[in-house]
Amino acid sequence: MLNNLFAPKSIAIVGASNKKGKIGTVLVDNITKLGYKGEVFFVNPSYKLLKLKRCYKDLSSINKNVDVAIVAVPAKFVVDVVAQSCGKVKNFVVISAGFSETGEEGIDREKELSKLAKQHNLNILGPNCLGFISPKLKLNASFAGGMPMAGNIAFVSQSGALAVALMDRAAQEHIGFSQIVSVGNKMQLDESEMLEYLAKDKETKVIGMYLEGIKDGQKFIQVAKKVSKIKPIVILKAGKTEKAQKAISSHTGALAGSDEIIDVAFEKAGVIRANDLEEFFDLLTLISFVDAPKNEKVAVLTNAGGAGVLVTDAFKGKDIVLTDFSKKIKDQMQSFLPEEASVENPVDLLGDAGEDRYQSIFDILNKQKLGAIIPVLTPQQQTPVEKIANSIIKNRKENQVAMLTVFIGGGRIKKSVDELKKNYIPNFSNPDGAISALNKYYKWSLFKKNKETIAKENIIASRKKQVGEIIAGAKKENRNALFFSEAFEVMKKYAINPVSYVEILPESEISPIMQYPVVIKVDSDKVLHKSDKQALILNIKDPSALEEATKKLRANFPTERLVVQPMQDKQIEIILGIKKDSIFGPVIVYGLGGIYTEVFKMVNFLIPPMSAQSIKEQILKSKISFLFSGARGQQAYDVEEFASIISGLMNFAIENDDVSEFDINPLFIYNDGRAASAVDIKIII
Repeated sequence: MLNNLFAPKSIAIVGASNKKGKIGTVLVDNITKLGYKGEVFFVNPSYKLLKLKRCYKDLSSINKNVDVAIVAVPAKFVVDVVAQSCGKVKNFVVISAGFSETGEEGIDREKELSKLAKQHNLNILGPNCLGFISPKLKLNASFAGGMPMAGNIAFVSQSGALAVALMDRAAQEHIGFSQIVSVGNKMQLDESEMLEYLAKDKETKVIGMYLEGIKDGQKFIQVAKKVSKIKPIVILKAGKTEKAQKAISSHTGALAGSDEIIDVAFEKAGVIRANDLEEFFDLLTLISFVDAPKNEKVAVLTNAGGAGVLVTDAFKGKDIVLTDFSKKIKDQMQSFLPEEASVENPVDLLGDAGEDRYQSIFDILNKQKLGAIIPVLTPQQQTPVEKIANSIIKNRKENQVAMLTVFIGGGRIKKSVDELKKNYIPNFSNPDGAISALNKYYKWSLFKKNKETIAKENIIASRKKQVGEIIAGAKKENRNALFFSEAFEVMKKYAINPVSYVEILPESEISPIMQYPVVIKVDSDKVLHKSDKQALILNIKDPSALEEATKKLRANFPTERLVVQPMQDKQIEIILGIKKDSIFGPVIVYGLGGIYTEVFKMVNFLIPPMSAQSIKEQILKSKISFLFSGARGQQAYDVEEFASIISGLMNFAIENDDVSEFDINPLFIYNDGRAASAVDIKIII
């Protein structure tokens, strides 16, 4: 439990100081001067008195309970401070830098600290962190200045500086926080632990996170998926480019995962991903102020035709839609509006619209079953901005429908926008931002309602043992890959259908082949890319041609075994693979194979485990979904069969950790009733 850490009744500041410029001095001032009511102890052997208050030489000298020790001493002393006091104190906030973010010495120091935490069951926030702030308790246990307004946003940041910047902006935007936590290097308390704690925090409505890396990908998905069913999680994840990932490594010692895989992980976990800092702030504001839309239907009313067109464009490709009004509703609207006004959606109230026109349309819309209402306004010459804002505020108080505004302008709208925000109505300066944020919030609400069965790892012990024995045999022979005959047996166990084959061992006779044309290729762990090394001969039409091809390959690869397969009738070539991601473990890769793999890059990722239904849903949303929907009048390919193949591959990935690389390229799929078949199978061990 982290309650004693983030809602402490007593705090000790180790490294407390009164010297200007010292972090210990800032901590003393923040904790003692901003309203915290708990007991505070100062610890520093250099002082006997500090701020006219006793200063202890170490934590052990304090003869009372201490809920949290905030440690701001040079890194080389931190481990000793924790080791000497861990019998008395169970919660530490390590502000000190000089750990895994700095190199080998720092990494070793962090390992020692982590070992102490495990041995003595300690909670350690950091190291290399800003600290934390609990506005409701008036507790600023950080070296950031000031006290943010109390509210319902919990913000967890891997960057202390970004937390400071967000607090500064939030003060202008009337946004409040339940918790602000800087996690630093996340040695022990990482994003997963913070999610579990904040899920139970009654003051928190939405959890916002800035992350540079994710510590344990599988654990994160499991925890985030559960928490997302309770409250929204909005994450701004840095590291979209290779250069950014290098910067992250030097900043916090984090490992940034592939950005496309991060997208897949967040979708699986129900996490709302912010694309940039502006959208992150927009999403947190929207969710803090407004409940999620109850349905996808949105009504927009505007005093500017051009702004209405921009709003309409912003709905393209979204799950939320501009609702269609019935003739009855349109007639009611028209009775209150000038003849020139438009009663389509968006409703154009015209440039001279006053608060009465906005209110008359509100009165009609409030009787409809809408997910959201968006009033749009530009401050034209005769626009009574403040009166219209007051009408919107009144409507917000009287109705449950989600309400957000798009007031576009500068000085003339500033005061009214401020009033809207004070009354929990988020304003967006551009239509795209408003619709994008609302759409992501709505999609989260669908995830929350989804009763999908949580997928479990489908491990079959006997199958795992049998495959393990095949792999162990190959390793015993010092091979880096399975032979096709072995891969054939392995794939059969996971309901994946390989192409039939005849094996030709070195110097042995060719077994009779019953059906032509055939393909012959080298089967070796030393020749993985067969086309590049001319280890593959296609379209062999008779026995004499096969004998000639065999001689040619044996001349070039005298010690290797060969495999003969029936020449397959191509339709669609698919590539299937397993990528070992440093954060999330095995990831399934699938997409168009053959020449299309590099040309179109139509590849998708899935993170095991997944239910059969979820796999099918993802395929039907993927970059190759057109194959399974009968595009351009073609017969659709069998999505059930393909989902079953991917499910088998997931089971293979979960059961066989010692497989370092895997791909089937190509897998031929057909839309004429023939079963899919794996032609080339590469299992690297």
